[in-house]
Amino acid sequence: MIVTTTPTVEGHPVKGYLGIVTGEVIVGANLFRDLFASITDIVGGRSGKYEDVLARARKEALAEMKSEAMALGGNGVVGVDIDYEVLGQNGSMLMVSASGTAVVI
Repeated sequence: MIVTTTPTVEGHPVKGYLGIVTGEVIVGANLFRDLFASITDIVGGRSGKYEDVLARARKEALAEMKSEAMALGGNGVVGVDIDYEVLGQNGSMLMVSASGTAVVI
């Protein structure tokens, strides 16, 4: 399945638009991850644990979106947008959402 942020796929004309598809994933922050991340923030550097969680959430959101497109009979998703939002009390959760238009190419 072709997934792209662009409105078209060069060399592959869109034969049909099937509708908007989405994938959302909400992950909670872990107390120990928070503790080590705050230490990383103090001494500098990157927070590998948070980056791992963020990457996993993004991949899962994209996979959900692709699955929804396939269920509609699509073989591509164009115009993909990925958004990140902090949720919950004290920003304790992160939502990653992916959306686009399912197409047949």
